[in-house]
Amino acid sequence: MNVEHEVQLLVEEIQRLGSPNADGKISVKFGVLFRDDRCANLFEAMVGTLKAAKRKKIISFQGELLLQGVHDDVDVVLLQE
Repeated sequence: MNVEHEVQLLVEEIQRLGSPNADGKISVKFGVLFRDDRCANLFEAMVGTLKAAKRKKIISFQGELLLQGVHDDVDVVLLQE
């Protein structure tokens, strides 16, 4: 698995599904990302891709780990495009 490629795909999907927040940054709810059919087919391990992107400071979200159901309303914010 190419992490750089997965992170770039994640950025594209956040841009596709998200909208500008109060700070002008693109933001999408984790639940929207997780339930999207295209994302489900693209990412084998979305949570791992999110963690890698957060570590690289490409995205931000509250907490260490996002879990489906529990964190559906958590904003995933795109820091870099």
